[in-house]
Amino acid sequence: MSRFNEAKEMYQGIGVDVDAALVKLGKVKVSMHCWQGDDVIGFDSKELTGGIAATGNYPGKATNPDQLMADMDKAMSLIPGKHKINLHASYAITNEKVDRDKLEPKHFQTWVDYAKERGLGLDFNPTLFSHPKAADNLTLSNTDSSIRQFWIDHCKASRKIAAYFGKELGCTALNNIWIPDGFKDIPADRIGPRKQLKDALDEIFQQKYDEKYLADSVESKVFGIGVESYTVGSHEFYMNYAAKNNLLCLLDTGHFHPTEVVSDKISSMLLFADQLALHVSRPVRWDSDHVILFDEELKEIAKEIVRCDALERVFIGLDFFDASINRISAWVVGMRNIEKALLYALLMPNDALKEMQDKKNFTELMATMEEIKTYPFGDVWDYYCEIQGVPQKKEWFREVQKYETEVLSKR
Repeated sequence: MSRFNEAKEMYQGIGVDVDAALVKLGKVKVSMHCWQGDDVIGFDSKELTGGIAATGNYPGKATNPDQLMADMDKAMSLIPGKHKINLHASYAITNEKVDRDKLEPKHFQTWVDYAKERGLGLDFNPTLFSHPKAADNLTLSNTDSSIRQFWIDHCKASRKIAAYFGKELGCTALNNIWIPDGFKDIPADRIGPRKQLKDALDEIFQQKYDEKYLADSVESKVFGIGVESYTVGSHEFYMNYAAKNNLLCLLDTGHFHPTEVVSDKISSMLLFADQLALHVSRPVRWDSDHVILFDEELKEIAKEIVRCDALERVFIGLDFFDASINRISAWVVGMRNIEKALLYALLMPNDALKEMQDKKNFTELMATMEEIKTYPFGDVWDYYCEIQGVPQKKEWFREVQKYETEVLSKR
């Protein structure tokens, strides 16, 4: 406590209200992706296909709903705050055989009950991969009208399910559409598949839902495995479609060229949209979905959200899947890091820094920003973990090791 008080006094010296920062952070709900727990397999398929790969074979992955929920409980017990769970449609829990175009809210009632009991929210994603009708990496842009209609119906069903989540839990659910569509080699026709996709989306979004319960987003990508040369749902396509149709554009931090950074896009997007959605992952040379680190780009993303006063306008979800390490540790590291980044941003004298920039005091701006890097941020973070009732520093890792010995190693 003494270290926190000293840190608090130091931050007050540069005009930062630490208590206010902690209150703001405590209200942020990050969406923790369920698919880290089982390598994106889900409950209706036995393999992962569609331009996605989870590498590694670390023992102990979840193989059924009970195991996955138990693992998420363990992770959440080590993460400060109350958050959301991000589900894919392939994680439906049902005793009957239901194809994806026939899914209904009742097939996710177990998840709703799980979230209610824990005070969590739920987000959703239609699953347009790992399915026989997605075998050629063409779904909503497929020239086969029957296949295209199957996926249209699936996306319609997903929106209904997400709206149900929002209403039942009293927390707006984000329904995010990502498709694997594209071609391995140079296409002869680029506009045709994009027109098919546009027409399919037009049909999907005909039904209107209360925005209090449902937020719709569309997610772009540069390329994936098997679609290296052309992706139908590019950033330009979805950014324009979202703007024209009053939808959220979702930016996945791993879905851009290696020299692009999402942090620089956030302010531009927020100038022209009421809300924005993010999937935060860490690309290494290409879209490899590594566990996010407390690195410079994550800090810049958090700073942009805070400086744009957009904590209530941005849906923040994580999206990585590493099968080479303990999966619960991956969740905890990622979730704690995004919260650390947001706290780091909240503890900056942003108004004063902006004033220096506006007055062209660039020398003082640089000097101040560099000095802030060595302020006792860690002491504030430890105090936040303490008041949230979760372990400080690396104490959480011992809990993961114990769970691995007692539970994961016996699967």
